[in-house]
Amino acid sequence: MLSPESRMHFSRHILITGASSGIGAALALLYAGPEVRLSLHGRDEKRLMDIALQATGKGAVVATKTGDVTDGAAMATWVEACDHIQPIDLIIANAGISAGTGRRVESPEQSRAVFEVNVYGVLNTIQPALPIMLQRRAGQVAIMSSLASFRGFPGAAAYCASKAAVRIYGEALRRECANHGVKVNVICPGFIRTPMTAVNRFHMPFLMKPEQAAKVIQHGLEGNQPRIAFPWPLYIMVRLLAAMPQRLLDILAAFFPQKGG
Repeated sequence: MLSPESRMHFSRHILITGASSGIGAALALLYAGPEVRLSLHGRDEKRLMDIALQATGKGAVVATKTGDVTDGAAMATWVEACDHIQPIDLIIANAGISAGTGRRVESPEQSRAVFEVNVYGVLNTIQPALPIMLQRRAGQVAIMSSLASFRGFPGAAAYCASKAAVRIYGEALRRECANHGVKVNVICPGFIRTPMTAVNRFHMPFLMKPEQAAKVIQHGLEGNQPRIAFPWPLYIMVRLLAAMPQRLLDILAAFFPQKGG
């Protein structure tokens, strides 16, 4: 729920979804400090409250909301309420899920669930705030994509496609919003040590801690980098894979590890 904190104006107001664990939690704690207002959204109330307490201990004023980013009406009400308390300076649409199939074909239910969170969850987060930001010609929107967005990898069709959708959406939106004083950035991390990757039973090259990833993201957002893609060796690798002819990739795909269901 929104905190009953008074209408005092702080130097910065940051809204983060998926803030109860992983990169979202690491970003919340990195940005936490005196004169900072954090609006945090997550599905796990206990973990979200723990992050909120830690952020409060660092001097931030924190309001939390437990819910599902796929609920468009609830998200719109919450985002608008957060902005009413104090104009939002930065939105990080971070909430996302991953699911694999092993060697099977992905089920329709799984595909839809991934798209609902990874695509519509992003839209439900940023679209209520965009008109407000554009009107006041100020604000920044960060969209969490993935290095997996550059090529369709076997075993994770919906995940790759959903992350590609929000990456391209954000990159297109950036130029449109720049004309009205609003910054849009797309974040494309590689493998991060989170609950999402903990189920992977294969080697994950250049695996990073969430705290490391959060620092890279913060630096990229401060510099208004259009695409914050990291770690760079893995970024180069996926770009090379993306440039390969599909026939060659079909041959190589037989040797790729696949995420289990």
